[in-house]
Amino acid sequence: MYFNKKNNFFHGIMFHHFHDNKKHIKSQGSINAKQFEKLINCVGVNNILPPHEFIKKLRTKKLKKNHLCLTFDDSLKCQFDIAFPVMEKFNLKAFFFVTSSTLTQNSDKLELYRYFRHKFYSNMNQFYKDFFNMLSLSFKKINIKEFLNSKKKLIQVFKKKHPMYTKNDIEFRMIRDRLINKKMYEFIMLKMFKKKRFNYKKKIKELYLSKDNIKSLSSSGNEIGLHSHTHPTMFENLNQSNQKKEYQLNKKILEKLINKKILSMSHPSGSYNQKTLKILKNIGIKIGFKQIMTKDRNMKKINNSTLEIARANHSEIIRKHKIN
Repeated sequence: MYFNKKNNFFHGIMFHHFHDNKKHIKSQGSINAKQFEKLINCVGVNNILPPHEFIKKLRTKKLKKNHLCLTFDDSLKCQFDIAFPVMEKFNLKAFFFVTSSTLTQNSDKLELYRYFRHKFYSNMNQFYKDFFNMLSLSFKKINIKEFLNSKKKLIQVFKKKHPMYTKNDIEFRMIRDRLINKKMYEFIMLKMFKKKRFNYKKKIKELYLSKDNIKSLSSSGNEIGLHSHTHPTMFENLNQSNQKKEYQLNKKILEKLINKKILSMSHPSGSYNQKTLKILKNIGIKIGFKQIMTKDRNMKKINNSTLEIARANHSEIIRKHKIN
């Protein structure tokens, strides 16, 4: 699985959302069980290593260009319900990177927001329109147009890095991550929930992996890894103390749950800095994954360290091989 002409290779395939049009709705970027099977056959079952073997080959510098691993982010129940049975069929194991706040009473609402967008709106543009209106009404001092005009160059860079995103997709993410803070974002979303009469407290357990799900994945030979405690979308902007708290708590909760040492992780939203890498190394993490985007194809090096192993989004493989 080569990614550029510099003899650098991505070794991970990253998955998030799956749908079955019943329990788990179809959403932006989601795939079904048949598409997952086709992707596995496309890259080759024999090329996919189980986590323990992948880690061993990485540490002994014996990974070959065709060696791959499957990685799943964000603690999603759809992965257990749809992807896991397919993996069992092929006798495959994978890395599951878990956000631990979903196992507490104060769960992160990232997936609730996503579910809400796709369930209560006929298209994403209608959601964005409502969101921007609610933001303007709730925080009248905020000037959205002025902010976006000031970020034109950054928006152009973001577009090159994420060509699959629309103009509204990018502007929404810019506003969410760079204009307003997490409390403001949650305030707006909860107002939108109320407007649409969405009972999010009832739905939250259906979206995330349960403790029993995680234990089952672990006991079946899959590797449970870190993905931060609350999944900040701009992790790199946290100070060193807060970064450390995120991963220490994440590790503590998961190790207690599965009764095993955690050795792996993936960077939430691909966001990290040198402080992050130092923290991960100090708490005993041996392998970390980052996403490689289209713009990175011409980089001289894509696997910069054992905590920055390149992985491709499943959507890139599906597009390239026209899997439907």
